[in-house]
This record gives sequence, C-alpha cells and structure tokens, in this order.
Amino acid sequence: MTSSRQFQFKSVNYTGMAPGPRLIIMGATHGNEVCGTKAIQRVMEDIDSGKLHIQAGSVTFVPIVNPLAYAKGERNGDRNLNRDLFPKEHPQDFEDRVGNWLCPLLAQHDVLLDLHSFNAPGQPFVMVGPENNEGSLQPFRHAEQERAWALRLGVRRFVDGWLATYGAGVQRRSRDADELETVLRYGVGTTEYMRSTGGYALTLECGQHADPQAPEVAYQAIMNTLAFHKLIDAPEPAPAPFEEIEALSMVVVHDKLHEGDHFTRQWASFDPLSEGEQIGVRADGTPVVAEFGGRILFPDAKALANKEWYYLTRPNPEFGK
Repeated sequence: MTSSRQFQFKSVNYTGMAPGPRLIIMGATHGNEVCGTKAIQRVMEDIDSGKLHIQAGSVTFVPIVNPLAYAKGERNGDRNLNRDLFPKEHPQDFEDRVGNWLCPLLAQHDVLLDLHSFNAPGQPFVMVGPENNEGSLQPFRHAEQERAWALRLGVRRFVDGWLATYGAGVQRRSRDADELETVLRYGVGTTEYMRSTGGYALTLECGQHADPQAPEVAYQAIMNTLAFHKLIDAPEPAPAPFEEIEALSMVVVHDKLHEGDHFTRQWASFDPLSEGEQIGVRADGTPVVAEFGGRILFPDAKALANKEWYYLTRPNPEFGK
C-alpha cells in the first residue's frame, strides 16, 4: 500500500543575472496529466545542457505538483488539488499538504503557467482570468498583460468566466452566507490562488491525455512564455491572428437537480448548441434546452444531484482586440 509519507516535493529554480519577473511553471497538478511534466523536463535539460539560457528574472519549474496522484497515475491523490486550494492549519488529506507547500511557493512569484490535459479528444485551449475589477469574488488588475500573454502561447481557443459563473451557481443553490463562503472557496485552484496573491496566471489545457502532440504544445507554450516575459534572448512571439481565435465566455452553469436527470446524448466539451436545442431531460420528463446558442462545456453525466451538470458558453467577440 502506498503511503503519502514516502513522497517529497520538488521545485527547481533558474535565476538570470538581470532583473525580471518571477515565473513558476507547473505540471501534473493532476497525476494523469503528464504532458506538462514531460515538457518541463525537456526545457530543464535544454537549460542544463547550455542550449537555453535564462538571462533575466527567474523561473521555477515544478515538474510534478501532486506526487501521490502522479504515482497512482490518476487525476487525484485523495481529492482534486485544483479545488479549495488554500493553506490549512489542520491538513486533512494529501492535497491539503500539497497546498501547504505550494501556496507559499506561488506567493513568491509573479506569474504562473499551469499545464494540464483533458480526457476526451479535442483541441488545446487556455483558461484565462477575469477583466480588471475591484469586486469581492476575484479582484484583479493584470487582465491586459494576462490576455496578451495568453494570445502568445501558441493555441487558438480561449475561455474566460470560470469563477464568476461557478460562483453564481453556488449562490443560487446556497442556503446561507456561511455555506456560500465555504463553497466559493471550493472553486479556487492554482490560477485563482495565484491571482489572489497579486499575480496573474493561465491554465493551458494542452490536448487529450494520451495525445502525442500534447507535450509539444506544452513545450512550445513554455518557450513562448519565457520569450514573452523576456527571460530568454528570443523574439517576442506573435499573437494568434484575430481571425483564427475562438474566444468563449462561460455564462451559466446548470445543476443536476435529481439523480434521474439525464442527457439526451453523450456531450463533449465545446460541442456546439443552437438556441432551443435539447440537452437533456429532467427526472419528471421536462426537456432541458439551451437558452442561447453557443458551446457546452464540462458536461458531467455522472454528476450528483444538486451539483454542476454542465456549463454554457457564448462567443466573446472582444477577446484579442
């Protein structure tokens, strides 16, 4: 039986001679998402061999954020690390212990790139943060820089609106203020925590878990990130052409209200939807239809009652302008 006590945490830092931003680049936040790990190891080999040189600022690489999940070859160790990510005075599980190490490390940096992959076939995409705001949910002041960087990662699909849409769903189903606070915290993962410390961050979903191109997508994103932030001597990467961008905003989350609710077909993230198109059926036979045209995101046929069932997105024509 695997004991969590046998694991340790590893980060590797390279610091240039000139001043610059402090980057942190991570892989295997989820243990079965190894494209980032492979890409990070490749970049570190480039640096150690002298092929690549960090001339300014610093970059910290964390090849394996969650060593228990990685050893298991599964998404989670004890639970999803990318939820409720805060330091815990009394850690209850392995991911709490990861958080107690990782959160202070994130706070020492300015910029985070978190490299992931996904289960179903599909094209890579980037999850970006909110517009600049002074609200209570996710105050932010680096939107322009974060989005300029996102456009230079080397992918063409961008999604924003995660925490606001998740939070609206939580607020709708919560019974009291204490519960609302608790569940909203559950929506905080690596990038949300990084933004809470005053930095900015992107989650790059590099492709399907087993796609042989996913590590290459991750590697190119790392190289583009180092170039964009001027840590290496390389031309600034060009932004994705506006006419090739697909930018989507998460607008609403719909819950599974009863265990008998079910989809009418096997949906995958980014499947297109027309206004009025049927998505599923409630347990009482009521049809569930799309209230506007767009794409479905994160459909979960195995969702429990009173949990998120699927999200709807609509195009964001302003992104990238």
